[in-house]
Amino acid sequence: MNRQRGLALSALLLWGVVIALVSIIVIRILPEVTEYYKIRQAVKAVASESSGKTVPEIRQAFGKYAEVEHVKTIGPADLDVFKEENQIVVAFAYEKRIPLIANVSLLIDFHGSSSGRNLGQ
Repeated sequence: MNRQRGLALSALLLWGVVIALVSIIVIRILPEVTEYYKIRQAVKAVASESSGKTVPEIRQAFGKYAEVEHVKTIGPADLDVFKEENQIVVAFAYEKRIPLIANVSLLIDFHGSSSGRNLGQ
């Protein structure tokens, strides 16, 4: 006799809820992650073009990149500009709170630098 195999309706509903919750989280997080990568790319571009520039000029250059890329999360004043091993390093750090459902939210700490190392905060 052939034995039937498959999912029960309750298991199908459970997996549907799990997939829906994961999808909601991914949809809410994805724009913030793409903005982080835009900021990181702009910081690296500004740092690579920073030879002989002052700190205000570096911040102004980042402001132009941020305006073109539509970055609203951080501004030029939020950058840390310093020298490390005779190279200019531009670093940033910020927190982003993402509301998920009702009063539940997700807090992500973003930080990066033009040196390639993440400077822990």
